[in-house]
Amino acid sequence: MATFDQPAPGPGATERGSDTVGQADAEAPGIAGSQALVTSLKRSDAVTPYRFRDLLALDDFERHARRLLPHMIFQYVAGGAETGAALAHSRGAYADYALVPRLMRDTSGRDTATELFGHTYAAPFGIGPLGGAAFIAYRGDIVLAEAARRMNLPMILSASSLIKLEDVYAQNPQAWFQGYLPGDQTRIDRLLDRVAATGYRTFVVTADTPTLGNREHNTRSGFSMPIKVTPKVAWQSATHPRWLLGTVARTFLKHGAPHFENTEATRGPPMMSQGAVRNTIARDQLSWKNLEAIRKRWSGNLLVKGLLAPEDVEIARGCGADGVILSTHGGRQLDYAIAPLDVLPEIAARKGSLKIIVDSGIRRGTDVMKALALGADFVLLGRPFMFGAALGGAAGVEHAMRILKEELNRDMALIGVNRLSELNPDFLRRVPRRS
Repeated sequence: MATFDQPAPGPGATERGSDTVGQADAEAPGIAGSQALVTSLKRSDAVTPYRFRDLLALDDFERHARRLLPHMIFQYVAGGAETGAALAHSRGAYADYALVPRLMRDTSGRDTATELFGHTYAAPFGIGPLGGAAFIAYRGDIVLAEAARRMNLPMILSASSLIKLEDVYAQNPQAWFQGYLPGDQTRIDRLLDRVAATGYRTFVVTADTPTLGNREHNTRSGFSMPIKVTPKVAWQSATHPRWLLGTVARTFLKHGAPHFENTEATRGPPMMSQGAVRNTIARDQLSWKNLEAIRKRWSGNLLVKGLLAPEDVEIARGCGADGVILSTHGGRQLDYAIAPLDVLPEIAARKGSLKIIVDSGIRRGTDVMKALALGADFVLLGRPFMFGAALGGAAGVEHAMRILKEELNRDMALIGVNRLSELNPDFLRRVPRRS
């Protein structure tokens, strides 16, 4: 079976899997090699494994994962809060913009590389924090970290992860850490010291979880934290043996019961313990004074995730944040929250040196371009990469990343730019949403 170690086709390459034809033209008598007319390119070495052949776009990963995962696990990843309006708005906002291409430009030198916080990444997107990843895909956080390292893209480890932050850092020293923090500065400081001692250089404070959103889909599907083995849960698990044996049983046999490893400075409770729950006390007391204290103690990059109001972005800047992540938490917190893309232009107009990152709803290379054209410096995705990990481990995540990167490279040629920094609002027009 082929792997993804080989480089993807470069700019101007033929579509994946196209045959090599016309090679004799370059070798015909009387035609100098340097002047030969090249009518085709060789088949790409990055041949897609058979098991991924139906995964052509990021939405395909969700479709396949729906069959692989028990309904409760799938809905935990895919669902939004209450009516799902925030989830739909975040996605639908990208349909409100049409692209205006500039043509007859030489785009043969295009490059998706993007600099952020002193590191040059291969593309302007990364993996957002994904809680409970190791219960959805075997060693999920390690898998995501490995894929991100191999593809030279950022990955943010969630505080709700089930694998020690030290183990994830050992796999990928470029990983970032995201914390769900209480309003207790002593507890915050202890966690900060642990993260810093491990070597992480970027810390993300999540601001939009003073309490958990009303995720009715979890109740309906049977999902809970900790997991309760009800008849519904047992039936769903038994009828999805690939997940039950390949993820749950394999984890217990090789690593023991999964714990919430990183919500505090010390190890948290087992995920499936009925006598203990995660410590979410005092998260509704988190305030800007805590961010100021974090800034004084943390010497690395500091970001605030979940902001949507321009006024809050200005306060974060004043507290010393290096960047913000505009986010609706994937539509999983406040229902009917405004889409990040809808507030992006106003916030980006005054960003100065502040880095603006956007998540929630991005699925296509054209979505990435729209966010960058409106002033974002970078974007994050979550669900497609999580489903990729469940479907194919690190190779599945890399496949999803390559799809998005190849889309972006192709779209750059079609819109008429060589560098992503060339994108600006002139390439967009706001259009009435069409059904």
